Amino acid sequence: MPSSARNVLGGPLQPCSFDPLTGWRRDGCCHTDAQDLGSHVVCARMTPAFLNHQLERGNDLITPRPAQRFPGLKPGDRWCVCALRWREAFEGGYAPPVVLEATHERALEFVPLEWLRENAAPQAQAGRT
Repeated sequence: MPSSARNVLGGPLQPCSFDPLTGWRRDGCCHTDAQDLGSHVVCARMTPAFLNHQLERGNDLITPRPAQRFPGLKPGDRWCVCALRWREAFEGGYAPPVVLEATHERALEFVPLEWLRENAAPQAQAGRT
């Protein structure tokens, strides 16, 4: 079923990652809905700095939690992260690179497009999907 979701650049929302399988719906995309209170809409490539920063802030993205279908992340993985967590990391100097084509337009409610562009992942290094 084709999605009508748009990315922050105004185009169709592209997949973020199938390995590990990401997304609020665990469908590989940064889709969102009314139940997604964290707005998991920013497709980001994990870095050691971001993962450690999140761990220090009480958001453990490293430890697997199979019961919640969470594999645990490592540097280089692409993942749909909470927009406000990404913003917090940006403001602290720990923001991971963003895959703009796979970042849901709803991210713009929380983060200026300029910040996302400033941290855009290079196309050749966007990570595996």
